Amino acid sequence: MKPSVSVVIATWQRTALVQRCLEALAKQTMPETFYEIIIVTDGPDPATVRFMKQWLRAYRGKVAVTCISLPVKKGPAAARNAGWRKALGELIVFTDDDCVPQPECLEKYWVAYTPYRDTAIAFSGRIIVPLSGIPTDYEKNTAQLERARFVTANCACSRKSLELTGGLDEEFTMAWREDTALEFDLSEKNIPIIKVPEAVIVHPVRAASWGISIKEQKKSMFNALLYKKHTRLYEKSRMERPPRYYYIITCLLLLALVFAFHNRPGTIFCMAVWMMFTGWFAWKRLKDTSRSLPHVAEMIFTSAVIPVISVYWNLYGAVKFKTFFV
Repeated sequence: MKPSVSVVIATWQRTALVQRCLEALAKQTMPETFYEIIIVTDGPDPATVRFMKQWLRAYRGKVAVTCISLPVKKGPAAARNAGWRKALGELIVFTDDDCVPQPECLEKYWVAYTPYRDTAIAFSGRIIVPLSGIPTDYEKNTAQLERARFVTANCACSRKSLELTGGLDEEFTMAWREDTALEFDLSEKNIPIIKVPEAVIVHPVRAASWGISIKEQKKSMFNALLYKKHTRLYEKSRMERPPRYYYIITCLLLLALVFAFHNRPGTIFCMAVWMMFTGWFAWKRLKDTSRSLPHVAEMIFTSAVIPVISVYWNLYGAVKFKTFFV
């Protein structure tokens, strides 16, 4: 029996997360023969392929599960495209390997889709990010997914809508803004996006290394690409740009370096103002977050570094993608 729904999951060397996601998808209230699961590794990933072979040997359900690999690493957008193009279903559901779809998720999407069969349509579900106690800055940022309008962690598109838009834009080679680009593509093609709050996935916060927020700044280069491709919608949505105080902090450091050679009072003044802004930024991030000593130390250190790194990557993106984005 040909499945009506195809679930596509992009992954890369995260077998424990894939296993948790698969186990949740295998417990859906939708009949097992009604949907399929397609795992796509973003490039050669022997560990995930070995895991999938072992998992499939032990699996006793009737859901069709497939694992394919991209020949080279190209990013989650390319992996998802490979998945939906191989899919047999007329409704494509996207989720991430670190998500846990709740039992009725697929059924709720199918019920919402049924009145629109054979049309170009898209859907956005609900994301729950469980937080325990007082969160860290990283956990608080992850929780913003609960307010996201359209993300590939929990959305669905009819095959026709993906064919009309060409799928996800593969120029977005990191997990950042590729889902917003798809949202904007759908909007520009006048394809409706319908909210389905009953289609729920839980997105637990993954463990993060100390100072992860510095590494995360690299993704911001793709803000410039999104702005270039969808300027009107980017501005209309009031999407983020580097805060002006990032530029102020960066300029203060540069001025301090310039003054260091011939103007001691100027250097002292710039560094004093820089410390004031940096302290305010650290306090802003610590507000309503954990006050543990390691977290406080992380916030102070990263608050001194993030503005400069963020400005660098945003300007890098503007140059790389040849657009005026500041």
